Amino acid sequence: MGEGWFYLAPMLDLHARRVVGWSVSESNDTALAVDVLRKALRARQPPPALLHHSDRGSPYASDDYRAELRARGLRRSMSRKGDCWDNAVAESFFATLRAELVEHERYATRDAATKSVGDFIEHFYNVERRHSHLGYLNPIEFDLRSQIL
Repeated sequence: MGEGWFYLAPMLDLHARRVVGWSVSESNDTALAVDVLRKALRARQPPPALLHHSDRGSPYASDDYRAELRARGLRRSMSRKGDCWDNAVAESFFATLRAELVEHERYATRDAATKSVGDFIEHFYNVERRHSHLGYLNPIEFDLRSQIL
């Protein structure tokens, strides 16, 4: 990328494999983590006591992030140190993003990259891309069918 790296923080609904919030920043820090958490909560408006699972990264273990979870009535979950399966769904999402979009693009600006990644998430990954784990439905279709049942 012409302007350098940036960090993407997606928030995934593990049930539907749906990206329910995402944010980008030049820094991988607590502000990025809190921003995506707030976006996901605005979009989904989950009930109190939702179980929120994250990896053991310092942004998610920070006092500010934990305070945000408490203020929203969310329960925090982290696996043991070194648990390689802890972040498997997120790692799968990132592998898909790299293979199906990023490896085929060269972005002149962070803004161009952000728009491209956002379009991929909002108009392809969540609404068109079928997942074997979801019975070959896309995340939104799976999510909607699950709510009906």
